[in-house]
Amino acid sequence: MKHDKPYDKSVFRTLTMITQFGINMLVPIGMMTLLGIWLDQKFETGWITVTLFFVGAIAGGQNVWRMAKRVFADHEQSEGTPGETKRDS
Repeated sequence: MKHDKPYDKSVFRTLTMITQFGINMLVPIGMMTLLGIWLDQKFETGWITVTLFFVGAIAGGQNVWRMAKRVFADHEQSEGTPGETKRDS
């Protein structure tokens, strides 16, 4: 069965971008939490895991922020800003 519409890759690009946002957020949180659990067990403390969880969350947030800025800048360059006019210098 043939499709009448041309194949739309934008859906898959969007899903890939959403997945990358999740990975960019979860990997630092997971790694820092695991490190915190290991350090808490090694030094018999109970606060390192929570602290490193928040450090991982901040790092993940920065990763997502940078990626979003890069994607938005690339999108603006490829399509131009709506309502943008060229001015003579």
